[in-house]
Amino acid sequence: MVADSTLGAGTGGESECSDSLRTFGAVVQALREHAGLSRAELGELVRFSKHTVASVELGRRMPDPVFVERAEPALGNTGALRKAAAHLARQPGLAAWFRQWARLERSAITYWTYECRVIPGFLQTEAYARAITASVPPVKEAEQVNHQVAARLERQRLLDHKPPIAFSFIVEQALIERATGGDDVTSELIDHLIVQSSRFNVEL
Repeated sequence: MVADSTLGAGTGGESECSDSLRTFGAVVQALREHAGLSRAELGELVRFSKHTVASVELGRRMPDPVFVERAEPALGNTGALRKAAAHLARQPGLAAWFRQWARLERSAITYWTYECRVIPGFLQTEAYARAITASVPPVKEAEQVNHQVAARLERQRLLDHKPPIAFSFIVEQALIERATGGDDVTSELIDHLIVQSSRFNVEL
């Protein structure tokens, strides 16, 4: 059995540092300082905020692939960032507290969950996932929302896993009645839940 949740307490959606993230961040900072750039100046070149640059340098944030590709020429085209990025040990978009469950999911044979806070991640539409992600404090930048939504949707590939995983979801009706994201998002979500519940390996 694996428990499901997509919201964590105390992390704000930010994963904790790992050695590889800290090392990558130190490389970014060293190259930036060698180029004589401030965080704000590098941010303008890569089209990310100075706060994102700071989070990457401090090892608190998984760098967006676009960040790496834009930072490489801005910081001398040494190839160091691309090579270092290939060794980053963190699953982007998933908070630190949740990564242990994500690892268990990949080896699970059965999965069941009861949810009274949000629709389980495996059953969310992109629009609902985006509405939920954006509503959880602290306020997130657009690229952080995109990362978290993409990671949540990527998990749904396990619904088609071979050999199949047996899924069982108990979801309180109030979650639908809450109409998170508005009527259009909720209508799409209801249709999506009907389709997902028709899967041979899904009980809802």
